[in-house]
Amino acid sequence: MLEIGKLTNFNQAVLVEGWYWVLASHDLPAGRVKAVELAGRPLAVWRSASGAVRIFDAHCPHMGAHLAEGKVEGEALRCFFHNWRFEADGRCSHIPCLAHQPGAGVGLRAWPAIERYGLIWVWPGASPGAFQPAPPSIEAAAVRSMLGNRFRKACHPNVVMVNAIDEQHFRTVHRLPGDILCLQAAAHDRHAITFRNTGQMPRTHWLGRLLRRCYRDTLYYELSYWYGHVGVASFGPDFLHLHVLFALRRSSDGGTEGYTVALTRRHAGLLGRLRDALVLWLTRAGARYFAFGDTRIFQSIRFNLRHPIAADRSVIAFIRHYEQQASLDWSSE
Repeated sequence: MLEIGKLTNFNQAVLVEGWYWVLASHDLPAGRVKAVELAGRPLAVWRSASGAVRIFDAHCPHMGAHLAEGKVEGEALRCFFHNWRFEADGRCSHIPCLAHQPGAGVGLRAWPAIERYGLIWVWPGASPGAFQPAPPSIEAAAVRSMLGNRFRKACHPNVVMVNAIDEQHFRTVHRLPGDILCLQAAAHDRHAITFRNTGQMPRTHWLGRLLRRCYRDTLYYELSYWYGHVGVASFGPDFLHLHVLFALRRSSDGGTEGYTVALTRRHAGLLGRLRDALVLWLTRAGARYFAFGDTRIFQSIRFNLRHPIAADRSVIAFIRHYEQQASLDWSSE
């Protein structure tokens, strides 16, 4: 058997550096604040009057009131309990019962936040990296997106991710023939890794002969992963590549909460926008297969790769890459 490393169970206590989704953008209108929990840590997510998104540790440093009970005042957030006011950087700027301004050390933790693809994301660390997730060969700035369905799974997010690169289950569960899938891994940096299909379409199988009408030789299938919990699946015939982003996070019960997002290259003009809307609609429909196709497995699996074999090479490559990423102490304020 093969030796793969220490994280074969995807430790629930490990949170790695990366961008994590916290809310859908449409769920946070201007002037509102909402409570979110990410990997055991409570957060207050709010949108200022100008539309900027901010993310604070949830509890007021005075007596611990939850700031989601407070209210937005312009570009600041005021606690409901004693009306302490916090600026965008987390600094306390006003305490009503004091005649003077609070000291420079009074405040709470503000986390880096951005909006991309219809979702609000947080970086649970001091120095955020650039937001990288995008389809292969397409710059993130050139992408048009459509938010898809939200889903829950009863297993760790990494288990959901490795399912899409598990070649064996495509043969046993989805009945794809022969060596139609043969994924090759290529790590880009400690955050990102890509798996590209190099398998050949079988000429002796009816499905292989049918697919050869849409593909020159190799079935187009590519998975790009960031941080172990954000991925882009790219697939489709040679004349139309579809791209689905999976944004996952660990739920409070140790399972997975996620969104699918349809992505496509942005085209200019009215016809370009109509074309993009049609492709995004088709992609979102196709994404349901990925989101719901293996639900029976995700609801009962207790992942533990104790006896890896050569056919598990893609899963092993994912685990080894994941082990290189920096873990964070994040569970409490």
